[in-house]
Amino acid sequence: MRPTNPHPPHPRLLIPASNTPIISFLSIDAEALPDISESYDVTAVPYLVLQRDGKVLETVSGSDASKVRDAVERHAGKGGNSGKLGLPPALETTPRKEEETGNAQTDSANADAGSTSNLSKYAPGANDPATAPEMSSTAGQTEELNKRLAELVKAAPVMLFMKGTPSTPQCGFSRTLVSILREKGVRYGFFNILADEDVRQGLKVWADWPTFPQLWVGGELVGGLDIVKEELESDPDFFSEYAVGKGKGGMAAPEAQVQPTAA
Repeated sequence: MRPTNPHPPHPRLLIPASNTPIISFLSIDAEALPDISESYDVTAVPYLVLQRDGKVLETVSGSDASKVRDAVERHAGKGGNSGKLGLPPALETTPRKEEETGNAQTDSANADAGSTSNLSKYAPGANDPATAPEMSSTAGQTEELNKRLAELVKAAPVMLFMKGTPSTPQCGFSRTLVSILREKGVRYGFFNILADEDVRQGLKVWADWPTFPQLWVGGELVGGLDIVKEELESDPDFFSEYAVGKGKGGMAAPEAQVQPTAA
């Protein structure tokens, strides 16, 4: 789940800037409230649910601003309040004139030329600071972490990086993905990211995938719950190579199974 995005710790009620609250927006942490996420079949965030009088009008999965706007505008003017609930017009931009752009580029080039001329006459003194930064220990730590991550994603043919453990998942997305692997009979290794903050944060950057759970197959990232579901829809035998029997899937690779450390 590309996840990528931080969630507020508690639900927040956001009211549009107007004298009378007409449309209310409620923002919740999908992973902190798994029951709500599952009731609306949320498989990826952000996820928009439009409701009126307790009935779901439309849902939008993903962060496509145009889809969100279209969905809101489709329903905002209904119910006898036409003209009051519409969104403000989209912002317009005016491109810079070619002449202005050319002048700016010329000024920049002249400035660069002047700097080059000045620097060519400059000779550093004995008390001047070093012209290149010294290598910090952070670079070494990052390299060591990346090496560890490269080993972890290959600890088992199928590796699941999740919140919690298969027996006690800590978010609805992880719980659902575990159920899918079990149903498909997949033997998999898992890593509880709540047990290791370095792995949790490092894997987001190293894999360029900001959310969890993450499923890796053969050392390659498949993605989050939504991607796994898409793979299975297009290819029901996606996990056949790693299956041991329908409904018989479970944990493997004990060395990759980490429990949360005690507080």
